[in-house]
Amino acid sequence: MFNTTAWNRLRYSLYAPLYDLVADRAFRRARRRALDAVDWTGGERVLIVGAGTGLDLCYLPRHIELHASDLSPAMVARFRARAESLGFDFVAREMDAERLDFPDGHFDVVIMHLILAVMPDPDRGLREAYRVLADDGQLCVMDKFQPDGHSPGPGRRALNALTSAIATDITRQVAAEALRVAHEAGTIVCYDLNFRATLWSSAEAVATTKTLIPYVDCLIGNEEDFQKVLGYEVEGAGQ
Repeated sequence: MFNTTAWNRLRYSLYAPLYDLVADRAFRRARRRALDAVDWTGGERVLIVGAGTGLDLCYLPRHIELHASDLSPAMVARFRARAESLGFDFVAREMDAERLDFPDGHFDVVIMHLILAVMPDPDRGLREAYRVLADDGQLCVMDKFQPDGHSPGPGRRALNALTSAIATDITRQVAAEALRVAHEAGTIVCYDLNFRATLWSSAEAVATTKTLIPYVDCLIGNEEDFQKVLGYEVEGAGQ
């Protein structure tokens, strides 16, 4: 009921003055790690979808052609002010992430941070991102997802009725869908088993990770990672 394009535009316009107080410190480390994983070579054409107030900017290289979009005009205004203060050469526009006004294959890097969990149709948003991404491009996604394969409990579902209205859906399971869409689009998908220990620190986490593996082209990790997550017996692991 609440998760509509018009409602999202209104509420994030209202939130814009306070957004940094909520979303900066809480996601600072995750933003940095996600953007550090991008293979920056210089001169890339980059799109930030749902750019917000520009909290990603301080982790981006300056030698890029930067484009930004957001549904909220208030967010776009704050993004422009921050980008100008940091010396970026950029274009920022008001735009619906489910209907990107860019040609196919236009960008080398597309960044989607904290947007899929608030979009009315995240699958359509992902497909739009892949549409405007070059064949050899990179998609950088960071968000707050419910683990795939784990159903939300009654308490989480009840809380989601409130959070969906005022902020974000906390029950979405988007990881498998994101990897599937990427795989079908011909994107090379890399999965870092060593990104954080919680990927293999419990039986539930291991089971969830294994559901994602069929969509992965390149697995990154050390002997311990492969042994704990995939059950492989690796000689010398733990030594």
